[in-house]
Amino acid sequence: MDIHQGPWTTLNYSTYKHNDLVDENTFLTMSRRREELPDFERSRDLLPEPWWDGHASAIDCYWRAWQLAFANLREPTPESGFVANYIDTAFNDCIFMWDTCFILMFGRYGSRAFDFMGTLDNFYAKQHPDGFICREIGQPLGDDRFLRFDPTSTGPPIMAWTEWEHFLNFGDAGRLAKVFPVLMAYHRWMRDYRTWPDGGYWASGWACGMDNQPRLGRGVRHDVDLFYHGHMVWADTCMQQAFVAKLLVEMAKRTGRQEFVGELEAEIELLSRLVNEKLWDESTAFYYDLRSDGALNGVKSIGAYWALLAGVVDGDKQDRLVAHLDDEKRFKRPHRVPTLSADDQSYCVDGGYWRGSVWPPTIYMLLRGLTEIGRDSMAYEIGRNHLDMVVKVFEETGSVFENYAPETAAPGSPSRGDFVGWGGVPPICVLLEYVFGIRADVPHGKLVWDVRLTEAHGVKRYPFGLDGTVELACEARERADEKPRIAASANVPVKIQVRWDGGVEEIDAGPGRN
Repeated sequence: MDIHQGPWTTLNYSTYKHNDLVDENTFLTMSRRREELPDFERSRDLLPEPWWDGHASAIDCYWRAWQLAFANLREPTPESGFVANYIDTAFNDCIFMWDTCFILMFGRYGSRAFDFMGTLDNFYAKQHPDGFICREIGQPLGDDRFLRFDPTSTGPPIMAWTEWEHFLNFGDAGRLAKVFPVLMAYHRWMRDYRTWPDGGYWASGWACGMDNQPRLGRGVRHDVDLFYHGHMVWADTCMQQAFVAKLLVEMAKRTGRQEFVGELEAEIELLSRLVNEKLWDESTAFYYDLRSDGALNGVKSIGAYWALLAGVVDGDKQDRLVAHLDDEKRFKRPHRVPTLSADDQSYCVDGGYWRGSVWPPTIYMLLRGLTEIGRDSMAYEIGRNHLDMVVKVFEETGSVFENYAPETAAPGSPSRGDFVGWGGVPPICVLLEYVFGIRADVPHGKLVWDVRLTEAHGVKRYPFGLDGTVELACEARERADEKPRIAASANVPVKIQVRWDGGVEEIDAGPGRN
């Protein structure tokens, strides 16, 4: 079977610059995996079970998020060409690249009950001969909702991040080898068709995922914000591509594809230099988009903080960029952290969608970036604030939302309820990884437990590797600097690095060591 047969062959002329890596995409010829969709109640005992003394609402919110997620599991239609069961984005009749990448961040914790990664497999099964993958694909027919050269057709290009996080939790080297050529082909497509002559990347409101941020100027029409690239260099897209290139380097080394390391490292160097020489404003200590007239657009977007994950900012520049997060006039609002700085003329106190709302995906990006640079205390403070506000809204509404207001404990305006969807990130990922402080590194046989809570807490059935399960419990403490009293057990060997305010200790858990 010719893997390039598809709906695009009905065109009179093929305009594809063929990418040989696409020939290695096994998802294109994969038969659909037929499995019965799991039921939430019957699957509950396969999910991690957190507990936290005195915080029943947070635990209730956690389980409600899973319940909503399971309600959105879908089987492919025969006409779709999808290869696996998947989770619906909970927005319309499409699966979204941007949303899926974050949905699977919490979905990995439910992998014993459902293969959430199959959702990405459906995107890979729709890759074009030149490496393109559409950002929005219809569920009924599996059709791209945008032509590939539409400025809104793809992105944000962060599928490699989701795959890497999955690898850190499960150490699945086989999957890594399988997805590498798909991701590398897509990365090359972005470089070929989404860059300016200087190597900087462009996007649009929809392509960057932050639809209506006022990045193209104040007072422009709504459709300009959403659909137009504005001949700008887009800071977040440049940083995402640098970040993804670093992940692809790691994947290439682990899968024996060293022949790609040179080109990726060259791009990392180019983008690191570009964002610091062209997109950094020294007077305000911030990264901005570069307009076609050579001026910076002056819009302080949370997108600038992709720089932390990308590793393109360091030293004094890094400190000054992070300082904005503690500035009450900018990003330290009652609900941290809004997607637009509060001192921007377009900032909306009720959220205004991407003009101030607090969004689960950008919060998660920010927290991971702070972890990357060792700002764990700030990550905990922001993560705890975010979860507390999400739980307050849950207590009042019984629901989990698409986004939240920055000034009060309320849904953003507009915002969809029962949105899981990436609404599951705060009650699941943020709870486990930043409030409890539990983060896995399976390839190194390690689990970090950054203990900051003083209440008794822990988790049962924490997945570690493809077959491992860890049980963790911490007793109540009087003070944060008091050494935690930990109980840990596992059915596989694991080194647990316990951190607290005042110390670090490593303990071994596993068969015969509990």
